[in-house]
Amino acid sequence: MTFIDRRDAGMRLARRLGHLAGEDVVVLGAPCGGVLVAAPVAAALAAPLDVAVTREVRVPARSPLVLGAVGEEGVLALDDGLVRALRVGEAELAAAVVRERAAVDRFVRRYRGGRPGVPIGGRTVVLVADGVAVATPVRTAVAVLRARGARRVVLAVPVGAPVAVDVLAQDVDELVVLARPAAFREVAASYVEFHRVDETEVVAALREQAAGGAHGGARVPGG
Repeated sequence: MTFIDRRDAGMRLARRLGHLAGEDVVVLGAPCGGVLVAAPVAAALAAPLDVAVTREVRVPARSPLVLGAVGEEGVLALDDGLVRALRVGEAELAAAVVRERAAVDRFVRRYRGGRPGVPIGGRTVVLVADGVAVATPVRTAVAVLRARGARRVVLAVPVGAPVAVDVLAQDVDELVVLARPAAFREVAASYVEFHRVDETEVVAALREQAAGGAHGGARVPGG
């Protein structure tokens, strides 16, 4: 399966998510490309669109091992077993958490421009990415959403590596993946047009949806 661009991928995902229409849903895009895929989904579901800003916690900073993640509202989701097994010191861990929380705050300000985030407590959250090559970043984002009080987490991606998708299926309440190429190489290979998304595009997409309101988007035909 090949997608024209991220908007095309989002419209196709929206058709698969039509059963969520009418529920108390929030659509969150993973920075940066996921927000462009999420925008048509939010419009089709008449749901608010926001960005899921999370940061992985690693000690040291460039370690391949992810100890957990931080998100908005001061949320911290740690793999306590891994922290104990690696004997990570309290001071070192605390410094890493402070560093990544500062990064979360910085990116939130850039993306939203001072607007408050959409509350997700007790709601169904549709987390959208433009594709999944490896499971770890998405797993940490899901952990943060759970810690923030999401009632259900639905992961929706146009394309994913089969191994990564199988892992993520265990972490979410519902998984929607349009393509799982057996010979997966990279996410970009499933798109005709796949440019590097910059922050200005993310900001524009969020502003447009906010200006239109939760019920301002046209529904996707066939949804």
